[in-house]
Amino acid sequence: MRGSPGTPAAEGRNLPMTRGFLSLCVLSLIGAGATGPTIAQQQAPSPQAAPPPRQAPSRIVVPAYTVIVPVTVKDSHGQLVGDLRRGDFEIFADDVEQHIGNFSADPVPLSAVVLIDNDLPDRAAGQVQKSLTSIAASFGPPDEAALVTYDQYPTTVSDFSSNNDKLFTQLKRLELGSHSDMVIADPTTAGPVVNGKSLPTATGVPLHGSKRYTETDALNDALYDSANMLKDRGRDRRKIILLISDGANTSHNTHTFDETLHKLQSSDISVYSISVTRSLPIGRSLLQKGTADIDKYAAETGGDTFYAAKQRDLERLYSDMTEQARNQYTLTFSPQDINPNKDYHSIEVRVLRPGLSIEARKGYYQSTMLPVH
Repeated sequence: MRGSPGTPAAEGRNLPMTRGFLSLCVLSLIGAGATGPTIAQQQAPSPQAAPPPRQAPSRIVVPAYTVIVPVTVKDSHGQLVGDLRRGDFEIFADDVEQHIGNFSADPVPLSAVVLIDNDLPDRAAGQVQKSLTSIAASFGPPDEAALVTYDQYPTTVSDFSSNNDKLFTQLKRLELGSHSDMVIADPTTAGPVVNGKSLPTATGVPLHGSKRYTETDALNDALYDSANMLKDRGRDRRKIILLISDGANTSHNTHTFDETLHKLQSSDISVYSISVTRSLPIGRSLLQKGTADIDKYAAETGGDTFYAAKQRDLERLYSDMTEQARNQYTLTFSPQDINPNKDYHSIEVRVLRPGLSIEARKGYYQSTMLPVH
């Protein structure tokens, strides 16, 4: 008996077809999964291109300028003081205290120009002539020295050398020029004459028409040329000019005092002078008010002035000068809070221990400082 569609028999007959339909649907879904994205894939956002790598910001390099300040410290007896420390010093630029960057009390090799006046008065020239070879003994193996003489023009006798034997030989061969400082009579100084014979007078030879020696020493030019020789020597060396002079300076220099001082200070050069016509030092008060040019050059550059009129004094002072220059304290600073519209800036060094005196350069020029990155 055939069952109706709602009977169990009818449901049994329809089961194979139902299973076949379901299988077909599953196969269709599998096929769709193999050839197209799933729902999850359809809902996932599409990948975006990676952002370009970020560039490092440009580095702004601000150069720091280093000022080197050699400092000599002496006690009340004029003896060098060598036991000070960084904390014993203060340094100011344009009256603003600066941080001391580097500090050293170690000896420094010298680069020196020995600059000798070649037109001294007769007596002074004789004393210097006898003492010349002692100059070589004041330099050690690490030092280097050049020899220059000057009168109206500077003359290089020998260039820089560390060979003391060579310097000794050059000094031994050097013949210094000189002049007399006596009054030279000419027709205007002669007394009255009758029949070709001089008549005696009660006053002697009048001096109003006398011929006195005219100075031709171009000190500014000699120092300027010496500074040119020294300016490119290493900053790891102490650059000095050892000047032996009577202090005469003609008004016919090519370079002015200020131009020469600028050259010396901008090249980190100190002038050490020996005055051969004064035996006693002048007072500090006079030095501050203005004295001979050799004194002012020494004071402004952080050097020193010595006084000698005898051979034995000269021989001792040569070594004293180089020893002082070699054993200065060395302070450095990078200027902070100074006026950027000025090129020249004053320097003042102070020592906190009482009873001591200081010699140091009086200023520097910003435009000539070397940058340190």
